[in-house]
Amino acid sequence: MAKDWKDRLGVVYSTNSDFKYDKEDLQEPETLPTRQQKLIVQLDKKNRKGKAVTLVTGFTGTVSDLEALGKLLKTKCGVGGTAKDGEILIQGDFRDKVMQILAGEGYGVKRSGG
Repeated sequence: MAKDWKDRLGVVYSTNSDFKYDKEDLQEPETLPTRQQKLIVQLDKKNRKGKAVTLVTGFTGTVSDLEALGKLLKTKCGVGGTAKDGEILIQGDFRDKVMQILAGEGYGVKRSGG
């Protein structure tokens, strides 16, 4: 099995000895200014064995900017979490605190759910 089996893009086998897999250059979207971001903050318990996490979605920008924002939120809340796939997960129910922090940083924030 090839090392880059995940990057084959649907090609299983080729008889051409000079075949090269075409890897599309996926460009990251540019990070929008904070005022133009529309972030949604919600509480999520699905597929987490009943444990609650605060979920921040709607971020448009680079992965490094998403991770920086996630780190800021985790530090200010004093808990763990992760930032991946365009979402930030903060362990626990910190919806109000996260909304205050994001609004203080200049982001457009909306609460979703109860």
